[in-house]
Amino acid sequence: MSIRRTLSAFLATTIIASSMLLTACHGSGRRVGFECPENFDTSRDYEITFWAKNDTNLAQTRIYNQAIEDFEALYPNIHVTLRLYTDYNKIYNDVITNIATNTTPNVCITYPDHIATYISGNNTVVPLDNLIYDERYGLGGSEVRFDAPTPEDMIEAYMDECIIGDNHYCLPYMRSTEALYINKTFVEALGFELPEVVTWDFMWEVSNAAMAQNSDGTFVVNGQDVMIPTIYKSSDNMMITMLRQLDAGYSDDAGSIYIFNDDTTNILHTVADEVAQGAFSTFTVSGYPGNFINAGQCIFAIDSTAGSTWMGPHAPLQDIDESELVDFEMVVRPVPQFDADNLQMISQGPSICVFNKEDSNEVLASWLFAQYLLTNEVQIAYSGTEGYVPVTLLAQQSEEYRAYLEDPSQYSIKIDAVNMLLQNIDNTFVTPVFNGSTSLRNAAAQLINSVVKSVRRREAITDDYINNLYAEVTALYRLDQLGGGKDGKANLGPLPTQSKIMLGSIGAVWIGFCAYFAFDLYKKKKNA
Repeated sequence: MSIRRTLSAFLATTIIASSMLLTACHGSGRRVGFECPENFDTSRDYEITFWAKNDTNLAQTRIYNQAIEDFEALYPNIHVTLRLYTDYNKIYNDVITNIATNTTPNVCITYPDHIATYISGNNTVVPLDNLIYDERYGLGGSEVRFDAPTPEDMIEAYMDECIIGDNHYCLPYMRSTEALYINKTFVEALGFELPEVVTWDFMWEVSNAAMAQNSDGTFVVNGQDVMIPTIYKSSDNMMITMLRQLDAGYSDDAGSIYIFNDDTTNILHTVADEVAQGAFSTFTVSGYPGNFINAGQCIFAIDSTAGSTWMGPHAPLQDIDESELVDFEMVVRPVPQFDADNLQMISQGPSICVFNKEDSNEVLASWLFAQYLLTNEVQIAYSGTEGYVPVTLLAQQSEEYRAYLEDPSQYSIKIDAVNMLLQNIDNTFVTPVFNGSTSLRNAAAQLINSVVKSVRRREAITDDYINNLYAEVTALYRLDQLGGGKDGKANLGPLPTQSKIMLGSIGAVWIGFCAYFAFDLYKKKKNA
């Protein structure tokens, strides 16, 4: 065989091999949508597990149990076992543990940040797009045995929150935002008039005024020995929300991390100043803000609208003794803003994901139950337990839900919190979701909580302190390994073996081309 023909064969073989490797590499990172069985096999029994959170609210437990009972009446061959947790992080940790042993639940109520980590395993979580739009078993499909919402009935903004990469990996279950719960009586006693939109500056001004003390050491505003004017329940949301309102860096969809910036530094200095005045603390450091405000020891309590049933001296749910309650007028406002004319508040709330199993009929059974959690019966009942809003237009626009919002027997603070969210859905935002976004969120909380603790220990919060804190948090949460570091540059780690082979093959192709043309040029010169 001539050298020319040998080189040609080599080039052809190398190009084909490289193309195959390229396709293989592309396919290995691609999530293949779940293919629905042609027919759901109802001749078999299915045992599915459902993991959910219940925060000592027995009404929610009853709703879950009723939903399971009603669903099993429609599908007698599907048996659902409920496992309740008191904390979403405990669900997250158990799922991560069970992924390794292939014993994940079938259906789980969790957060998209957590799901982004779950899907780092190969096909651990079912991409739902094919299921959502399946004509027979999709949302509102012809073979579904209950009145499920159609894709058009889902609130688009909430569905968009469930997209990770190019696929929907979950369905929204309930949605909430954060609210500012205010002791209006104390604000006015301090000589301030409460605006419709509270700014950070206004809140800090009132909080500092509330630190005035009597000669016996008690606080003028409440006559007690304890007063922490502002307490934020979620330190991570505080940092995230302030950065969003300032249009400052946090992260992007690719997982690059930008949180270590001048705006973050300024926020931490402000936090330090307010803690030094005694005007601010967090749930992690001091305790639940609802308990403090209900006891007259706090003026501004920032917590989820889902926590509204715990807020106020007449709240139906209380964590303190009745003798500790102080009567006052409470009002609900959006979280503090930097720009009162451009409201920004976080959208949050649990979502539903379905875990992949070898048996496609078992996955379909799980999907049907997940879909049942979106029915009006479940959505309206569950939203009535706390300050959540339903995630479907079908529920929100129903006569039953409108009657609930107008029911004078409902706790007024909860209804005010819900209406505040309903009026501001277009002003809500979500953070990017990627494998590692949970760690970044934890890091955001750590920054604020560390500063609060350090100030209380009388440490000086200097620029050097903050730079060291950035380094410690980066190391603690391995942010430089997740998708970015202080410089926001992605750290993708070592290339997979297939990619190395592919790149080597491409290099071999170019070497072959060069050799081919060099040989051809040599022959032409020799024959000239």
